Amino acid sequence: METDFIIISEYCEKSHTDPVFLQSLEESGLIEIHRINGKQYLSASQLGELEKYSHLYYDLSINIEGIDAIRHILQRIEDLQHELRQLKRRTLRFETGESFFTED
Repeated sequence: METDFIIISEYCEKSHTDPVFLQSLEESGLIEIHRINGKQYLSASQLGELEKYSHLYYDLSINIEGIDAIRHILQRIEDLQHELRQLKRRTLRFETGESFFTED
């Protein structure tokens, strides 16, 4: 699997983001910084999450701990929505007479 990397210093310069913010996110386990030949990189797959965290931090003045709590709550909501969809499918199967114990 090939991963696209973005040099953190370039990202910070273009997005006007403080590199200390990214280090704080890494220390909190919210992002992963890769170190290759003395340079720091982000994987491109993290950009969406990083943009959300930047919005919360810079635009809404939410600290790193708050961002982590929000991320946790949003993940829990997503998990509950997934569980609800599964339960709805099972209920529909039950109502239509299909086997209730069929795997999803």
